[in-house]
Amino acid sequence: MTQFSQTHCSIIPTGTEAGKSRWWRLPPGFYAGGVILLALALKLSLLAFDVFPFNADEAVVGLMAGHILEGRWPVFFYGQAYMGSMDASLVALGFALFGQRVFVIRAVQVLLYLGTVFTTMQLSQRIFGSIEVALIAGLLMAIPTVNITLYTTVSLGGYGEMLLFGNILLLLALRIAKRNDENWPYLAWGFLAGLGFWAFGMTLVYILPTAGWIGWLAWRGTTRSLTSKRILIAITGFIVGAGPWIAWAFTQGSTLLIQELSGSAIAGISTGSTLEVIGLRILSLLVFGSTVSLGLRPPWELRWLALPLFPVALVFWLIVISNVIHQLRQPGPEKAGRWVLIGVPIILIVGFMLTPFGADPSGRYFLPLAVPLALFAADFLWGLKRRMKTVIPLAIMLCVLGFNLWGTIESAFRNPPGFTTQFNPITQIDHNYDQALIEFLERNDERWGYTNYWVSYPLAFLSCEQLIFVPRLPYHQDFRYTSRDNRYAPYDHEVTRSGKVAYITTHHPELDDYLRSSFSALELTWEESRIGDYQVFYRLSRVLLPEEIGLGNTAP
Repeated sequence: MTQFSQTHCSIIPTGTEAGKSRWWRLPPGFYAGGVILLALALKLSLLAFDVFPFNADEAVVGLMAGHILEGRWPVFFYGQAYMGSMDASLVALGFALFGQRVFVIRAVQVLLYLGTVFTTMQLSQRIFGSIEVALIAGLLMAIPTVNITLYTTVSLGGYGEMLLFGNILLLLALRIAKRNDENWPYLAWGFLAGLGFWAFGMTLVYILPTAGWIGWLAWRGTTRSLTSKRILIAITGFIVGAGPWIAWAFTQGSTLLIQELSGSAIAGISTGSTLEVIGLRILSLLVFGSTVSLGLRPPWELRWLALPLFPVALVFWLIVISNVIHQLRQPGPEKAGRWVLIGVPIILIVGFMLTPFGADPSGRYFLPLAVPLALFAADFLWGLKRRMKTVIPLAIMLCVLGFNLWGTIESAFRNPPGFTTQFNPITQIDHNYDQALIEFLERNDERWGYTNYWVSYPLAFLSCEQLIFVPRLPYHQDFRYTSRDNRYAPYDHEVTRSGKVAYITTHHPELDDYLRSSFSALELTWEESRIGDYQVFYRLSRVLLPEEIGLGNTAP
């Protein structure tokens, strides 16, 4: 029998015959490195073709990073206290090294995702004890679904950190399960749990199942005094990691933070009785959540991807899910790992059904499903390979990877909108005209004014904050507006002090007509210009505040 040793922290066994099987020609680490390079190549190729429009949330991250370099460090993402400023801090480091460019924001996300791919392979090796399963899982993450590609390339403020921290929390939980004679994993788990909680509250989908498992292991396997000590160590680590969140709560109060974590930002979207609301969320989960998570459609529209391979992908994932349910009942050394892994989607689904976040059909909230799906699919494929001894499992894997890649290429060629985070067509702006808009505004000395959320912050970042247009205009066709769009108060003060303002709208003919009639009623003179999707009202004869014409706070 071949003998080899294995370090607990390594993705691959060590030793002269480490992890080799008959079909290995090179050390397994070589193949793992190839998986990482494949993931990097796909990311860089898509970035080179400029298929990711620069969205407002991403612009806010960039602006925050710039402010951090100026010595203004915010604890939370501008305008939403359920997400910390960790992503902006990492981007600030990138800006310090390479300059303030959109590509740097995305380079940070790519590095985070490469870490996620690597830790996914580590996680697979820990749970299933197979290099082959680890590499298959890595391939499924290296060539992922359109949803994963989108939200791990552009920044929304914390999703990349959540995926990476989630994997590490799972790895630490598995370390504790295997080596229950160490204290440092408890401290590390607590610190990363706290840091992840501050970085993005959605990290709770990893914290809760791993915390429950660690607590059970500590209680079962040690004396009461040692259990108390280790729990105290984990809590201490959590307090240190979540220090910014806790400090802010002490000084500003915790009410807002708790409301934000529970989804107060979208709490009013769903109406009806509790049972009706939960029923709609379950329907949304089954119809929208499942199809986007399995890569059957892009998150921004209802359109099936890669139709020739669609049936293969659908049947494959249905079989994988049914196999997971079957495997959970089977004994084996990996059973505990399977259960803690399945805890992530269970917590996610329960949270989706019971909180207002379930009213949001965008695919970003389903990102934590990616790693469990990849791991369970890889385990299924390798188990099939061992049983069948044919190339059929390999063919199935290639079909699934081909399906993901086909959907990715198909989405890239439909540009605009490209890979957009905007699932409402009203907010999908053709950003190919951004530079033309900037040049027009600078040429006409229109540096301040009012617009909607989707124009304001990209314009500010791309102009190095030389063009400040506050988001005080509605973008919904029914003129709904929320003050949450106005994320950064200093911009308000700057526009208020200016002696000249312009208005910029997008995809809103009714609002354009409303502005014209309001200007005329006040006997103002103005000029208009159309630049791509942007309608610019400029050279107003006097400064006009949105409140004067019923905008900015309430619908007219």
